Amino acid sequence: MKPIKIIFFDIDGTLVNPAVGEIPEKTVEALNRLRERGVLLCVATGRPTASLPDFGDLRFDAFCTFNGSLCYTEKEIIHSDPIPPEAVRQVIQNAAAIGRPVSAALRHRLVANGWDEDLAGYYQLAGLQLTVADDFESACEEAVYQIMLGCREQDHPEIIRGAEGVAITFSWDRAADVIPAGSGKAQAVEKILAYYQLDSSQAMAFGDGVNDLEMLQTVGTGVAMGNADSRLKAVADDVCGPVGEDGIYHYCVLHELI
Repeated sequence: MKPIKIIFFDIDGTLVNPAVGEIPEKTVEALNRLRERGVLLCVATGRPTASLPDFGDLRFDAFCTFNGSLCYTEKEIIHSDPIPPEAVRQVIQNAAAIGRPVSAALRHRLVANGWDEDLAGYYQLAGLQLTVADDFESACEEAVYQIMLGCREQDHPEIIRGAEGVAITFSWDRAADVIPAGSGKAQAVEKILAYYQLDSSQAMAFGDGVNDLEMLQTVGTGVAMGNADSRLKAVADDVCGPVGEDGIYHYCVLHELI
């Protein structure tokens, strides 16, 4: 394994144990020790910025949010790629046609135009409660980085029918994220590596969902969590233990990263 200079981490199911909604203590220890060794730490998540967890004393060098549509450090925005406004309107119409409300992710807030069990459950995975926004239509005149809705995989073509410049990704089989076609975690990784002038061979990533697949293929070493989707494990360079069994910590110790 080549010297690792930067590591990208998905949040839910990777850093955060969904069974308890917290980052395991050993994972926190591993990240702090990585930082002490000079490794850059980056969050790469499908979550909007408004729903990032409280990381406490943990510090990250960069954040890739909205599945890569917005990448930034504490000081500056590295990459910003919202959904084209006409595509936002089309996706909302398509969702309504199949009886699905949506949640639009703006830079600093989430707004929803309705409630259903799947969308509410998707919110709950991030520790949030779904509420309907009175100003949904006017709010969507702002930049929309991601549209979330409850659905099944067979619904995906209908959701983006006629909406140019968008794509679908998902990390849960009861919901999906509509993102700009040129975005995704892989593109986010490339933007961050260019920003820090690093090569992919110097990068590692940990993930557990289908939306992490291209990210793990973009870095030099892609590691799937033990609790990861089987499709991710199939393409990963390596597999560590589950998040609930301190998989990241033990992997870093085993490979002498900490």
